[in-house]
Amino acid sequence: MQRFLFFILLFSFLSHLPAHAGSSAWQKDQDVSVRLISAVEGTGTETRIPLGLEIQLAPGWHTYWRTPGEAGQPPRFNWQTSMNPGGNLQDVQVLFPAPQRYSEQGIETIGYRDHVVLPIEAQVLSPGKALVLDTKLELLVCSATCIPKQFSFLLAIPPGEATPGPEASLIQEAQKRVPLSSGAAELTITNVQRNPDNLVITVSKKTPFSAPDIFIENDHNVVFNKPEVVMNEDKSTATFRLKTSAALPEGVSLATLPVTITITDNGQALEQKLDESFVPAGDKKHCMLWYFFLLALIGGFFLNLTPCVLPVLSLKILSVINHGGGDNCAVRRSFFTTALGILFSFLLLAGVTIGLKETGQAIGWGVQFQQPLFLVFLILLLTFFAANLWGLYEINLPRFLADKFDPQYHPKLAGDFASGAFATLLATPCTVPFLGTAVGFALAAGPTEILLIFTALGLGMAVPYFVVTLWPRLATALPRPGAWMIKLKHVLGWVLAVTATWLLWVLSIQLTLSSALEVAGGMLGIIVLLYLRRRTLFRRFVPAAIACIILFVLGIAFFSKPSEASVTSGPWQSFNELEISRYVSEGKTVFVDITASWCVNCKANKQFTFSRSEIFSRLFQSPDVVPMQADWTNPNPQLGLFMKRFGRFGIPFNAVFGPKAPQGIILPEIITPAAVFEALDKAKNES
Repeated sequence: MQRFLFFILLFSFLSHLPAHAGSSAWQKDQDVSVRLISAVEGTGTETRIPLGLEIQLAPGWHTYWRTPGEAGQPPRFNWQTSMNPGGNLQDVQVLFPAPQRYSEQGIETIGYRDHVVLPIEAQVLSPGKALVLDTKLELLVCSATCIPKQFSFLLAIPPGEATPGPEASLIQEAQKRVPLSSGAAELTITNVQRNPDNLVITVSKKTPFSAPDIFIENDHNVVFNKPEVVMNEDKSTATFRLKTSAALPEGVSLATLPVTITITDNGQALEQKLDESFVPAGDKKHCMLWYFFLLALIGGFFLNLTPCVLPVLSLKILSVINHGGGDNCAVRRSFFTTALGILFSFLLLAGVTIGLKETGQAIGWGVQFQQPLFLVFLILLLTFFAANLWGLYEINLPRFLADKFDPQYHPKLAGDFASGAFATLLATPCTVPFLGTAVGFALAAGPTEILLIFTALGLGMAVPYFVVTLWPRLATALPRPGAWMIKLKHVLGWVLAVTATWLLWVLSIQLTLSSALEVAGGMLGIIVLLYLRRRTLFRRFVPAAIACIILFVLGIAFFSKPSEASVTSGPWQSFNELEISRYVSEGKTVFVDITASWCVNCKANKQFTFSRSEIFSRLFQSPDVVPMQADWTNPNPQLGLFMKRFGRFGIPFNAVFGPKAPQGIILPEIITPAAVFEALDKAKNES
């Protein structure tokens, strides 16, 4: 008997000790079982740790969503015991998967039954240290009656590598069920009618609707009845008519009341705030498409003036000078071919972007520069272009294309087309005025909009070439080429070589210095082989040797592990999205800069704006301003999602948050001191 009592006491004691990486002990009774789980075995160097609350309900029982409906209570957590250096917890965000509707005795409630996992993001105070959670939970569960439950959890996640734990898949699946924002979900809000006493919301879906539902949240405790749902014949569109379950509070009208709606159907869910700034996708598509098309045309033209395209200036200069005193027909043919190269490249980018978006991949302007394989590909192109300008070989069109043109122009047309395509590739890391807005609209919309906007970008960038095509005298009026052209070509070849060196530096940040040096050695080897190609003895072996070098350097990019180096340095504080709201609540202003080693415009902003004494003093020496910088040199999905919430898909990205602007003020791509000062003044706490 004494031994039995000893084991009972031992079990009771152990059940209250903190469980280590994986999950807390189950807290059970006959109605519900709950536990706290972790997706990782250690905290690693992460600032946010993915957790989850797993709830297993007995048959016939349910619990509630964050907005329970006409009755009920959402889950209530108390994390205060862990918010100290010992617990290492700074902040917590609880996410809610798409809920279900329950109708009982004429009362509409919203929640979950059977089994659900609520994803939780825990921000740590000190990365690398253990996270010890001592958490309390109030949970209301209902069947024929409702019973409030109280639970306590102890969970310790030790320091060490943040490898996925046994419960990682549970949390990942739950995260997939959290409603997506507009533009990321399969569901699209196409029309909203806001009447004084009812709402009519129309939603489209890429696949047929099966059992659509909608849930409404607001700050005035206005509760809505179950919606009337009408679907069109092919079930691609659902229209919800919503009325309140009780009279509206005095002075409240649904025509102006800001609400947050959550639309669900067969595992798909969309969450969207409807306020005065919201524009339905249908209105955007029909009223604003041509506006964004015009912005893309202007932005495409401005790409010709960016530092990114300057390396191709050598090819542009030569293409103009080569036509000095020449034939008008040849000029038209040459410049029109370059314009086709630009358009072809933008259409190719549009196709790749559509493919990535349809498969759920991360998309953005310039994200290909985050891939070492793409950088090595560009370095190879620059090497071959430079070698061509140095006279080591000629660029020829493939035979099936060459047969379509006069043989006299084969090499020239190949170079013209290639220079247009090459200019497009080098332009993509740069964001100019108008371009970011147009691309943001396209990437948040569908395939048609992406294709149209990217075509407009190509047309805009090709404008100078179309102008010369129409007025060839702009090129033929120049002096005829002479011997001086050979020296000029050599100099401009070195311009391309310098650009390749810059890309090698970017590669050294993304991978390692040794990997970049190996690629550089391969490029030097190609130059030497092209030089030796002119000698009969080596001509036979050169193509095979060059092919081996190309495979070698591409293999380096493909198999090397990305570096975790960051360009964030100096007086900047590392970017932390959860910290922004805390600083703002303390009355401070936060300036966010997202940059990358391959972003030329980011370097320009740093050189001509951030380095100015008055800006430096305001950003880095003011106690009320917190400068945060993030590095997007390598892929970072969290940064991509952060920018996406502001309708931006590329960098430079600069935003200011403050007591007067908690939602953020987005700055233009090319920022000026005046723009920085204006945003800081608008956002700061003037009290």
